[in-house]
Amino acid sequence: MGKVAWPEIELTDVSMRYATDSSEVVALRQVSLDIAKGEFVSLLGPSGCGKTTLLRLMADLLEPTGGSVKVAGKTAGEARLARKYGIVFQNPVLYDWRKVDDNIMLPLELSGVGRKERKRKAGELLELVGLKDFGDKYPWQLSGGMQQRVAIARALAMEPEILLMDEPFSALDEFTRERLNEELLSIWSKVGNTVVFVTHSISEAVFLSDRVFVLSPHPGRLSAVVDVPLPRPRTKELRGGETFFRLVSDIRGRFEGV
Repeated sequence: MGKVAWPEIELTDVSMRYATDSSEVVALRQVSLDIAKGEFVSLLGPSGCGKTTLLRLMADLLEPTGGSVKVAGKTAGEARLARKYGIVFQNPVLYDWRKVDDNIMLPLELSGVGRKERKRKAGELLELVGLKDFGDKYPWQLSGGMQQRVAIARALAMEPEILLMDEPFSALDEFTRERLNEELLSIWSKVGNTVVFVTHSISEAVFLSDRVFVLSPHPGRLSAVVDVPLPRPRTKELRGGETFFRLVSDIRGRFEGV
């Protein structure tokens, strides 16, 4: 897939440099990419290649030192103020003194939504992420995987057009991670928003994505864009298929010698 006709996210020659006491560090160099509305894409690469930096630029948590970022036809800052996206970080960042449903309701509360409507919305989201019986629990009473599902529900509370996810499952064991991959795709199929997913796992990127953006390290550059022509809905059996292995092998080969 080349340049998309109507991009939801558009980066043009984006660079990011950090000044240190003794030198300048180039985190990203002239990255250009387009992401279509409703597309699920992954930013894939080794540690230190700038994946998280790129996601933070999309989220307006950082400002590029070169190039431009457009989100839903707006600047990243305008999109943030318009609440165009939700963010899920590597750690759930839940408030232990608030019950699960209160954590999910927090964005709605801060936006002035009434208590009754907040409760209704939280109930819907808890059911969506498979936790409808856990709203009155506290985060510390849940497993790591369940906490991350709460974080996803909270990110969806304001019905964002775009969901930005920064290695949300990397701290989990492989079995839990694979199960949550399937659950995430189930949620995405119902919500239909655009998802940008950061990972260093090749198999995770292939399983989840429509396209994989491969970043090279030091400094981060877009080295390849790989289409993933696997049918949806995707199930765990797909991981054992020949096409899946071929795609994983193809992407892994792009890192050899890097």
